[in-house]
Amino acid sequence: MCDQEQQKLSQTHKRRWRLAFNAIYFTRVLLSLSKKVIKKNGHFLRTLSYVAIDMPPAATAEEDSSPQKPVSFLSVDPKILSDMVRDKNFESLNHFGGVKQLVLVLETDEKHGINGSEADAVLRRSVFGANKYQKLPPKSCLSFIIEALKDTTIIILLACAVLSLAFGIKQDGWKDGWYDGGSIVVAVVLVVAVSAVSNFKQSKQFDKLSTKRSDIRVEVVREGRRQPISIFEVVVGDIVCLKIGDQIPADGLFLEGHSLMVDESSMTGESDHIEIHETRYPFLLSGTKVTDGIGFMLVTSVGMNTVWGEMMSSITGGLNEETPLQARLNKLTSCIGKVGLAVAALVLAVLLIRYFTGNTVDSRGNREFNGGKTKSDDVLNAVVKIVAAAVTIIVVAIPEGLPLAVTLTLAYSMKRMMTDQAMVRKLSACETMGSATTICTDKTGTLTLNEMKVTEFWLGKEAVKDDETSLDMEGNVLKLLHQAVGLNTTGTIYKQHSASDPEISGSPTEKAILSWAFFNLCMSLEELENNYDIIHKETFNSMKKRSGVLVMSNCEKTIHTHWKGAAEMILASCSSYYNKAGMLKAMDAEERLQLETIIKNMAAKSLRCIAFAYKERGGEESGQVLENNLEENGLTLLGVIGLKDPCREGVRKAVESCKAAGVNVKMITGDNVHTARAIAIESGILNPDGDLDNEAVLEGVEFRNYSPEERMEKVNKIRVMARSSPLDKLLMVQCLKQKGHVVAVTGDGTNDAPALKEADIGLSMGIQGTEVAKESSDIVILDDNFESVVTVLKWGRCVYNNIQKFLQFQLTVNVAALVINFIAAVSSGKIPLTTVQLLWVNLIMDTMGALALATEKPTNHLMTKPPVGRSEPPITRIIWRNLIAQALFQITILLVLQFKGRSIFGVDENVNNTQIFNTFVLCQVFNEFNARELEKKNIFTGLLQNKSFLAIIGITIVLQSVMVEILKRFANTVRLDWGQWGVCIGLAALSWPIAWLVKCIPVSASGNTSSD
Repeated sequence: MCDQEQQKLSQTHKRRWRLAFNAIYFTRVLLSLSKKVIKKNGHFLRTLSYVAIDMPPAATAEEDSSPQKPVSFLSVDPKILSDMVRDKNFESLNHFGGVKQLVLVLETDEKHGINGSEADAVLRRSVFGANKYQKLPPKSCLSFIIEALKDTTIIILLACAVLSLAFGIKQDGWKDGWYDGGSIVVAVVLVVAVSAVSNFKQSKQFDKLSTKRSDIRVEVVREGRRQPISIFEVVVGDIVCLKIGDQIPADGLFLEGHSLMVDESSMTGESDHIEIHETRYPFLLSGTKVTDGIGFMLVTSVGMNTVWGEMMSSITGGLNEETPLQARLNKLTSCIGKVGLAVAALVLAVLLIRYFTGNTVDSRGNREFNGGKTKSDDVLNAVVKIVAAAVTIIVVAIPEGLPLAVTLTLAYSMKRMMTDQAMVRKLSACETMGSATTICTDKTGTLTLNEMKVTEFWLGKEAVKDDETSLDMEGNVLKLLHQAVGLNTTGTIYKQHSASDPEISGSPTEKAILSWAFFNLCMSLEELENNYDIIHKETFNSMKKRSGVLVMSNCEKTIHTHWKGAAEMILASCSSYYNKAGMLKAMDAEERLQLETIIKNMAAKSLRCIAFAYKERGGEESGQVLENNLEENGLTLLGVIGLKDPCREGVRKAVESCKAAGVNVKMITGDNVHTARAIAIESGILNPDGDLDNEAVLEGVEFRNYSPEERMEKVNKIRVMARSSPLDKLLMVQCLKQKGHVVAVTGDGTNDAPALKEADIGLSMGIQGTEVAKESSDIVILDDNFESVVTVLKWGRCVYNNIQKFLQFQLTVNVAALVINFIAAVSSGKIPLTTVQLLWVNLIMDTMGALALATEKPTNHLMTKPPVGRSEPPITRIIWRNLIAQALFQITILLVLQFKGRSIFGVDENVNNTQIFNTFVLCQVFNEFNARELEKKNIFTGLLQNKSFLAIIGITIVLQSVMVEILKRFANTVRLDWGQWGVCIGLAALSWPIAWLVKCIPVSASGNTSSD
């Protein structure tokens, strides 16, 4: 019944929407008809009661055969649209009347898109759904608790606790018998809960970062304007602009474009790229990548109505891969666990032997085991306590906090790196970046601001000054320049009305050129689009470093080939040029040399030089073009412009900090060698005194033509590689890796993907980077700034350093606890720390220690040390020095207390055992301060900036006080007076001067060498 009522309600809502739409639609029809009448100078026939409109003549038979006026999109079934693109169903497409008619059905416009209002977007989402996919529900906190409880040692401990509880209640009743077993249960639950909650919080953090990672920017046309929006805001009916490297954001149909090629391997598994065509193959699938060309698409299905949406909803996007350091630490954990297991087995054997041979006494001094006289319940209870103690030693010995410390450090660093303009895509990159020895960086946008401005313009061999207007130019040359700029571009100029300022969109280079042409040359893009038809277009190619277009004049039927690109490459294809007077002149060898000198001088001023050239093909009698190939030789040079892109303000300082850290910086750019050299000197990559030889600066073709032996010999000396192709960048990365370098590479283009994948750390650009480049990278630099690359380097070192700090801290506790318990068990038959006390120590060193030490922020000191070797063990000689000294100190203090404490301080056994427990815990608190600095003697540097560290230390001390003074039965302790507390604190505080003295012992940090 409920389902039927809901169905009726849904039908009612749809009926109301249709009525509302029909009313609006009828009003719009009347309005459009009235406008047509006004345009034809018609007139309204008005009376008080009616308005008569001059209707157009009836349609002819030919017009009647055309498809009927489209219905509202409210009546379109989203499943039909979804199946049409998914199944590539031309029959279904023809049913709508083709792509052009479907545009009308979805109430959008090929040129202007949807109206862009919030109400329209909400309506479209309600009818066709949102462009989001349903994710698998994240793991709950309970699931983390269940996972933690599956640990073998925890299960054994709980079993022992239950047995101890049963024996205790049987012997002493409910009132007093539950303490021993119940205390262990509570301690185990506390350890499990804290660990599970910590892991749950980190999991949620990773989920947030995963969502941020999938939120890509998409360029759409709405209300006639190009505008970037989130992929999640795309709706059915949107007109999406596509270019090389874009991910297709939804299912749709091709409207118009040039040379559009799509990689559908992510959906179909086919590696061949598909050519998209209006009639032959107009279908575009969500999640696929544009590999070539440009175009516009009509969105027909979004979100869960696409194959991509269905596929992604079944995939978890968590960043849960195991990093190389985690793998190495897991091996270390396994080794330490085996040692702990062996020690625990020995302690178990010794305690059992001593018990059954009658060498142990109870609190009253009586032998615990008297052969057949001892009750079986007492024997079982004693055995359970011995087993629990041995198992607890295993729990303390196994450094379970290491995985948690690594996870905490990675999660914390990833969160902070987001605020520092770096989004981590692969966890391993966080730590690998700390080992980087070489950074290969792009120039444009990374070292420079990517804020282009045309500062020089040359016509032939003469410069055109800024105060010279387009009126001073010869008419034909100006007309050709308008074509060269306005028709051979991927940018647009939008003006809401004639008096408004223009909105120029496109890449920084395109925006600068269009802005120059609009304001200096009085170019009208709309006029050009009306007067010329684009026959064929070749998008910018990183190998040829130019783009071209074949256009035909609607009036004169003449056909022009226009090229735009790297000045010296365009010049090489020219055989003539226009001078400032507008005269066409042949280009001889001397004049070519003069023009080359002009370009070289512009480049030396850090200008990016771009030239325009054309060739007239002539019109065919039929008005049709026989072939679409763009001619590349015998061109006429129209002009050369120089674009200024200044260096970023802090880039020189960032480069210097890399050099101080033992990291080489190499610039790999597509610009010419003179521009590259000028920027490299300005940014500090090149030393103007010593690095200007031919080996430090070269072109990609030169590097490519070296023999493998020559490349390996010279790769370390290269500082700048100009006019490089993506394959040159890949070759550079491969050579550097063969030389033993850990290589970080920046890239933004689709063709950079192989180099980004090959590098140890791929860094893509968040602003200029294509989606293909981002997916191939490990980290996305959100602001395209080289300073952010250096920040990532600093965080990478910080991650590794924080893990080493925790490693030193935890292994000190492991070693001390194992040795103390083993010696005490063998010598006296008793272990000084109870099961509950050991579990409390385990909680302090695992969870609290990880939280305290994993959140240290990077310091400038990290950038004064050489990179960490790729294969260097995480436990260095410095760590061994600190660890052994502290462990020996703790073992000595606690063993003295164990065997001589009662006589030295004149206390009973219970007070002495409490002092041992208290001193041991306080030693760990003081040692946490020591672990903050592995090498520096001043362990308090930056302490006040790390609020979380101070908070955790404070919480630990408070909880320890509660354990000793209040939870006496639970922790098996007695209250201590002020003097006894002072003794415990004083003994534990000795770890500070001992750490200071030990750091005076010189130790070489093996493996910390650069690979240059």
